[in-house]
Amino acid sequence: MHTVASQSRFGINEWLVDEQYERYLDDPGSVGRTWREFFASPVPEAGRQAGNGATTAHESTGEAAIKAVRVAALIDAYRVRGHLVADTDPLRAGRVVAHPELDIMAFGLRDDDLQNEFVVDGFAGQATMTLRNVLNALQEFYCRSVGTEYMHIQSSQERRWVQQRIESPRPRPDVAEQLQILYRLGAAEAFETFLQTKYVGHKRYSLEGGESAIVLLDALLLRSIGQGVREAVIGMAHRGRLNVLANIIGKSYAEMFHEFEDAVDIRSVQGSGDVKYHLGAEGTYRALDGGTIAVSVVANPSHLEIVGPVAQGVVRAKQEWAADGGEAFPVLPIVVHGDAAFAGQGVVSETLNMSQLPGYRTGGTVHIVINNQLGFTTLPASGRSSLYATDVARTVEAPIFHVNGDDPEAVARVARLAFDYRQTFHKDVVVDLICYRRHGHSEVDDPSITQPAMYDRIDVRASVRKLHAEALVRRGDIGERQVEGALRDYQGHLERAFTETRALSAPQSPKPVNPVDAQSVAAPQVATAITEATARHVMASQTGMPEGFTVHPRVLPQLRRRTTMLDAGTIDWATAETLAIGSLLLDGVPVRLAGQDSRRGTFGQRHAVLTDRRTGVEHTPLSSLGPRAASFAPYDSMLSELGALAFEYGYSLARPDALVLWEAQFGDFANGAQTVIDEYISSSEQKWGQRSGVTLLLPHGLEGQGPDHSSGRIERFLQLCAQGNMTVAMPSLPGNYFHLLRQQALGEHKRPLVVFTPKSMLRSKAATSGLTELTTGAFRTVIADETADTARIRRVLVCSGKVFYDLDAHRRSADLSDTAIVRLERLYPFPEDELSAELARFPADAEVRWVQEEPENQGAWSFVGPHVHRLASRPIACVSRTQAPAPAAGSARRHAGEQQDLVMSAFH
Repeated sequence: MHTVASQSRFGINEWLVDEQYERYLDDPGSVGRTWREFFASPVPEAGRQAGNGATTAHESTGEAAIKAVRVAALIDAYRVRGHLVADTDPLRAGRVVAHPELDIMAFGLRDDDLQNEFVVDGFAGQATMTLRNVLNALQEFYCRSVGTEYMHIQSSQERRWVQQRIESPRPRPDVAEQLQILYRLGAAEAFETFLQTKYVGHKRYSLEGGESAIVLLDALLLRSIGQGVREAVIGMAHRGRLNVLANIIGKSYAEMFHEFEDAVDIRSVQGSGDVKYHLGAEGTYRALDGGTIAVSVVANPSHLEIVGPVAQGVVRAKQEWAADGGEAFPVLPIVVHGDAAFAGQGVVSETLNMSQLPGYRTGGTVHIVINNQLGFTTLPASGRSSLYATDVARTVEAPIFHVNGDDPEAVARVARLAFDYRQTFHKDVVVDLICYRRHGHSEVDDPSITQPAMYDRIDVRASVRKLHAEALVRRGDIGERQVEGALRDYQGHLERAFTETRALSAPQSPKPVNPVDAQSVAAPQVATAITEATARHVMASQTGMPEGFTVHPRVLPQLRRRTTMLDAGTIDWATAETLAIGSLLLDGVPVRLAGQDSRRGTFGQRHAVLTDRRTGVEHTPLSSLGPRAASFAPYDSMLSELGALAFEYGYSLARPDALVLWEAQFGDFANGAQTVIDEYISSSEQKWGQRSGVTLLLPHGLEGQGPDHSSGRIERFLQLCAQGNMTVAMPSLPGNYFHLLRQQALGEHKRPLVVFTPKSMLRSKAATSGLTELTTGAFRTVIADETADTARIRRVLVCSGKVFYDLDAHRRSADLSDTAIVRLERLYPFPEDELSAELARFPADAEVRWVQEEPENQGAWSFVGPHVHRLASRPIACVSRTQAPAPAAGSARRHAGEQQDLVMSAFH
């Protein structure tokens, strides 16, 4: 460590000098001129005296240089620490406590120096300034209503950009902007006041205390219109959501009050719907000058912060859809958070981590934290270990602007600054809107029980609209008549709201929802077969490398084998998948594949992207099918399930034309994304009328790998199946998997698809398909046993997936011709007609058994059993492992013994 700091006696701020020196060593241009000259010159010993006690001229010059550096260190200390003493808390009682590291004495400066001029290297646009003026400027820039954190950013270009804008004069808003702010505050307050008086006791998660959030969004969207941004997508939880829907999205009062009256939502797909503060909406934001921007709020559940990655997926899809316009990131993502959730929910960190990754970046998100300084009843001291709720954003080097919610002019200024940063650097930025919550977590809660002192202060505090109006009049910026005009507009909002509410007809009693037959909404069959010429064209891409490209010697034989499989009739799983994706691309269907290690494949089977053995250059074979082919986008995801799957779900919403695949490294890893599966994938259509075609690929099968890496938890997905909400399949043949993927992509009736994919079957010689299976036919929900002599059958085994091959091998080796094995390829919607027809082929007295590898209390049995029992009209036995809390044994030897016993018992 450089010792210049100790030589110069910088006291408790030696760290700052050393930090500047490290930056100087890395890039001299990243520090100011005063620092450069200081580090480039020998450090004089300050205060050395001549023999008569006087200081020499040379030594006086040295002392002046040292003091100039100390002033530079003071300036940098405010840049780093100034936010700690900024006036950002509207509830703070008394003056902000001074910080010892910002005292001039900590830099070896004294009151005697206040009138002295120092070189300041362009600070505040000046070459030299008195120390007093430097302090005044620092207080103005860093310690008023905005506290700025940006010195943690590694890029000197970004730091300098923020610094130049923070350390510049701030012209007061003109009258038009002041009235616009007052108008927005009035609209926000009017909406909440009306709901409070009209719907007493209703939960609405009021924005009161944080009405400046509407000013912030307003300023963001106005700036977006001016910069030509096409669209804004907002993800947010329930706090303030209704206000945003009304005052930003433009959802009509009549429609919102209709929801408060709990009237029937005739647009709901099955009629169940959701509570009003979870609903999404689309609209057009209109500026006073006529400019417009499309804006939407993404539907969300109560699970805080999970909407963040969903919104990112929506934005990424919309940006790719609009890519033909040539603009960089033409859709603006805005995510509104609560302070406790931003610090407490791990998915926030996952989503921030996505922000600069190739498969996920959206050109920067503006994060708005509505900081109530309180969770439900939990104070920050119990809710986070960090100083700020926003500290997690420092991990991606996002600038963070803490702003006092009771200074709406500062809020608007910061909103524009945040937007400009995003547009310039295409990175995330955070606005921490420090405000308060006038009521409890919900309006029926009494917060004074747990925070009495805080709510004593809140109860006597005027609204931000009233405070702002009084400040404008007091400063002489606007007169009482203009305030009265804004107040009349505020009252007009109330009158219009009352009028629209009176116009509503009396709510009808909700009618019972008729259950939906899954078979009636099952995806109709579409033509999924391809021509032999298409298959050969796709396969040619697997070995047709760019000139000079060196394929890894362990991969090249796999690619060559693929090209021979068409003629040999041995198409394996990976080849069938390649043919499905490649043929879809030729049909004009874009395909996105994402997951942990999915480009290569967890089991080394896919090789969707090849890496040159010598140069490291990448090549995607399926991207070389020709100019008319759609785009193929395979990505390795970050090590996440929750955020990653939420992103793919959001992407699928905005790109119904694309096949969107998310692959878990192992099927049970989907456990980490259970919230997405429960709250979005399985139920979004019923709750919000939101259809998604996202496809989950979950490697599944008990193969002696232990309790983990064995089960994709089939039972959990089947438990969620109802009203035709999704498709769950476990195909046993590559050809059937091929048709399943193409059916999912080409069908018009979009539903989520869950596929339990194989592991050991990937390379099984028994699990292969011939070319004719791809050039003819379609997806088979049930695969009949064509080898059985139906008249001689006295036992029918019904199963799904890999266990078929174990059963069939034993049947062949033991020459058991009295047993038929029927494969159930689609578990939901349950193929009643197809399975009924297959069972009818066998004698009525033949025993029917369900066989599964999983323990009896897991797997498909509890779902499939009642269906098979009804179709067979006889008792159905389950052959499985015994009930267990874990999916599989930890010992490979024990697994092998259990598997052998299971297979044997199926035939006896």
